[in-house]
Amino acid sequence: GPGQSHRSLPKYFDWKESEKRLYGWWESEGCFRPVAERDGSGEGKFVMAMPPPNVTGALHMGHAMFVTIEDIMARYARMKGKDVLWLPGTDHAGIATQMVVEKSLAAEGVKKNDLGRAKFV
Repeated sequence: GPGQSHRSLPKYFDWKESEKRLYGWWESEGCFRPVAERDGSGEGKFVMAMPPPNVTGALHMGHAMFVTIEDIMARYARMKGKDVLWLPGTDHAGIATQMVVEKSLAAEGVKKNDLGRAKFV
C-alpha cells in the first residue's frame, strides 16, 4: 500500500552492528541523560513509585520484565521533556531479611510473635 517500503532483509542479522548503531543513536539523542532538555512541549513531572519487593526475596523473570517496562516508561517520559524520578530496586523495608530471620527462627521452633517486636527487630 501507499507509504510502505519494500526492501530485502539480509539472510543473517548482524546483532552487534545493529546494537552499536542503535546505542550510538540513543547516546546522541540524550536518552541516558537524567534530565531532559526542555523545549516547552512536554512540561511536567513523571514519578514512578517503587513497587513492593517480592515477599520471598527470590528474584525471578518477572522482576526483569517489570523493571524493563518501568525503564521504558521512564525513558519515554524523559524523552517527552518531563522531569522524571524513578528509583528502582531497593528493599527499603527489609522484607527479604525479615523472611530469612523468620525461617531461621522457625528452624529453632520460635515464632516472631513469641519474641515481641523489640527482640525481633
